[in-house]
Amino acid sequence: MKRVFIIHRWDGNPTEDWYQWLKKELEGIGFEVFVPAMPDSDEPKMETWIPFLSQLVGTPDANTFFIGHSIGCQAIIRYLETLPEGVKIGGAVFVAGWYNVRNLETEKEKRIAGPWVNTPRNDEKIKRTVNQAVAIFSDNDPFVQPENQESWKEKVGAKIIVEHNKGHFTENDGVNTLSSALEAVLGMK
Repeated sequence: MKRVFIIHRWDGNPTEDWYQWLKKELEGIGFEVFVPAMPDSDEPKMETWIPFLSQLVGTPDANTFFIGHSIGCQAIIRYLETLPEGVKIGGAVFVAGWYNVRNLETEKEKRIAGPWVNTPRNDEKIKRTVNQAVAIFSDNDPFVQPENQESWKEKVGAKIIVEHNKGHFTENDGVNTLSSALEAVLGMK
């Protein structure tokens, strides 16, 4: 059975935004879908999020797929980097993902984002681990600079999709469904 793990955004939870809509859509066509409440989402840390994700997933394989939102995208690539050489997942969809983030307003936000942005990654290993990748952006995201699009294309081989006027893909931006993410997963073989 194909498994999908939807990893929410910073200060998010499984019931917000488009996560439950996407879960229901995927389950309706036979996927097993997990939308975990990531630990301490108001202050996400690699040292807690990555082991949590690893324990949740167990042994990934070609029938394992990930969908990340914002910092959830970082959590996914950081997790993929920890997998043994030769392990491959079916694919990943990155929604409003960033390698660099802008408009952080407080010192606390900058401190939280710092390790996610600045800790070196093995991008080649991450790229080898993902069979297919899609990165979805909005043309008016207040946090994700357009140059992030090229980073996702180059670093993980992602196909780039740019949506119009979706902000950071949150409920506050009016985004409660996300058909492009559904279509991206369904398009992964």
